[in-house]
Amino acid sequence: MVDTPWLGDACSLVEAFRSGERSPVEELEAALAAVEASDLNAFSFVDADGARAAATGADTSLPFGGVPVGIKELDNVEGWPSTEASLVFADRRATYTGTMLSRLRDRGGATFVGQTTASEFGGLNVSVTKENGVTHNPWQHGRTAGGSSGGSSAAVAGGLVSIASGGDGGGSIRIPAGFNGLLGMKGTAGRIPRGPRTLIHPMTVVTGCQARSVRDVARWYDVCSGYDSRDPYSLPRIDGWERDLGTHDLRGLRVAISPTLGSAVVADGVQQRVVAAGEALARDAGLEIVDVEVKMPALDLAWALGNLVGLKMELGELWPGCKDELTTEIAFGLEMAEALVDLDSSARSEAARTMANEAMADVFDRVDLVICATNPDVAFPAEVTANTRVDGRKVELGNNGALTIPANVSGNPAVSIPVETMDDLPVGMQIMGRHHADALLLDLAAIVERERPWPLVAPLAPT
Repeated sequence: MVDTPWLGDACSLVEAFRSGERSPVEELEAALAAVEASDLNAFSFVDADGARAAATGADTSLPFGGVPVGIKELDNVEGWPSTEASLVFADRRATYTGTMLSRLRDRGGATFVGQTTASEFGGLNVSVTKENGVTHNPWQHGRTAGGSSGGSSAAVAGGLVSIASGGDGGGSIRIPAGFNGLLGMKGTAGRIPRGPRTLIHPMTVVTGCQARSVRDVARWYDVCSGYDSRDPYSLPRIDGWERDLGTHDLRGLRVAISPTLGSAVVADGVQQRVVAAGEALARDAGLEIVDVEVKMPALDLAWALGNLVGLKMELGELWPGCKDELTTEIAFGLEMAEALVDLDSSARSEAARTMANEAMADVFDRVDLVICATNPDVAFPAEVTANTRVDGRKVELGNNGALTIPANVSGNPAVSIPVETMDDLPVGMQIMGRHHADALLLDLAAIVERERPWPLVAPLAPT
């Protein structure tokens, strides 16, 4: 028997299974024990019996055969809770399994451990809800794990499981990846299908994973990507993501290094680290740094109003009677939307999205890549809400998405890469590329991973 879960990446765990160094059953038991003993509050539900049955029959010849995986609680698994991290749906159960997860289980052979905590309805970039309480950052207890995929990131960086599912509608893969020192890839919109029962509007959401390594993300793409008719905007399948890592010609690509994207308020220390990391990557990859002004328009209101339409659909006639069961910010958002949304405001939102698309396209007419910070600062205190003050300053949660939301609105691929720490907490560097340039971003991340390796788990994770 093993005492602790695997602290390498998921691909190396599969290799350990195939060599006989570990077995799926003993690895699962180590993961279950670690989840039980953890004070991170990264899991909201554990399916121990179902996981044991899957581990017992695991086929380790499959890409993720026998690997214990955390599943973000906003993703549906038939028979599991379907709460949306909200008290409103505390007793609801899922009646189907999502397309990505079906592929991960059937094509990939993964063992689903249970659900990782998320922000309510995925609406905030924090890791605290009325349903689950506070999820902590494994790098420093009391700091946020981010959102909305905070529990997945805390579980992976905290040494509980080697990989977990995530979703990104405004930064929800990249923000927690940046806060927790992980690799967070938001693919081109449609890269991985979101069905069944895909909510089309506002066309900002993608799915993926919270990972320790670049090859883990590439293998996830090999297993989960490709068109599915229940997501009419999903992209045709491309094979060989893992196989082709490191094979693309990067030399001479033009890159703009703009840590703030021209509009976000970013801590000086974060800016310095991102610029240094971007310049180092340019040297390593043979990129040409060009002086191009990058300025993305403010999108937080248009983005929020678009997503609140789907939330109102989900709540239906339960709103406004369920107001007291919702977090303050979600309830406020719904009330604000009811007061603001009409034909005029919808037209302004569409104009803002069009302007954002044009701004992104204009940048990529002049450069191939844009490097910026992932988050404006390192992880803030875990219990922060929109009304919390830190060091006398109000925490602007909208600013925390200013660096990530643009790629969601335009659909461009973007990856958060750990670069170094500040105040003993991780800093993430984000690289954005043109539509469908996902493979180039993964190759760039692989160069950083090779030249300046990051810790695969937080220093406080079990050893």
